[in-house]
Amino acid sequence: MQFIVRVLVTALALLLAAYIIPGISVTMGAPLLVAALALGIVNAVVRPVLVLITLPLSILTLGLFIFVVNGFLFWFVAQYIDGFQVAGFWSALFGSIIVSIVSSVANKD
Repeated sequence: MQFIVRVLVTALALLLAAYIIPGISVTMGAPLLVAALALGIVNAVVRPVLVLITLPLSILTLGLFIFVVNGFLFWFVAQYIDGFQVAGFWSALFGSIIVSIVSSVANKD
């Protein structure tokens, strides 16, 4: 049940990001839920590997490179989901920040 709630929260965060950031668009319905689910899976599986690989660069930039990794993963998911488009890197970066903030506030235990 908690997994479904997290996917729905991520979907709402994607809608908010699409509303706020001009370069992000997402179609309501199935594409929105698939994008939220894909973001969750990619963040659970791929993100830890990328963070580990880019650890020296993250240390050098005092952790700011993690935002770049998050933006890249946000853009990566948008490339494979029909109905979820991200115009460029800056849109992906700001969109990932919005989704992260909303998800962390809503999923606070």
